[in-house]
Amino acid sequence: MLLSGRGEVEAERAERALADSGAEWTVVRCSWFMQNFSEEFLLDEILAGEVALPAGNVPTPFVDAGDIADVAVAALIEDGHAGRLYELTGPEALTHGEAIAEIARASGRALRYQPISLDSFVAGATADGVPADIVALLAYLYDEVLVESNAGVADGVRQALGREPRRFADYARDTAATGVWNARLAA
Repeated sequence: MLLSGRGEVEAERAERALADSGAEWTVVRCSWFMQNFSEEFLLDEILAGEVALPAGNVPTPFVDAGDIADVAVAALIEDGHAGRLYELTGPEALTHGEAIAEIARASGRALRYQPISLDSFVAGATADGVPADIVALLAYLYDEVLVESNAGVADGVRQALGREPRRFADYARDTAATGVWNARLAA
């Protein structure tokens, strides 16, 4: 099984190599993770009250990592998944601004999304000491992957599991209940 990235040329090259290898395979191609907002990547910005990204108003069908795990387990232990490519997304596409607004509603916090240029993002991440290879990867993702052509909703979760994917609002509500987005406020 290969965990792959939606809209990533290099990932699609790896998918083709796997398919051509002669091995039994399943590809799980994913959109942006909902957990990017609650784990390391964007958590500090949310805790600070403002998320500044070069994402503009491009809609993204964020996918829940739990759905990814469920599809991966099914592909590994159930028959019928060999030779399949599952494109995983959530059931709706939201802009980053809409996602931040949903997190604000769920957490009861005042949060702001600030669209910035890719150059400003790269300069800020570099100034913050983010390693150059990570800055380059993020710049690539925001410039090449977070585009309108990847904004459509796919039905890979339904194909693999026979159920709908998790909604962003449900993720935000459940994550807010853990207190992760209020961690520094209590300190």
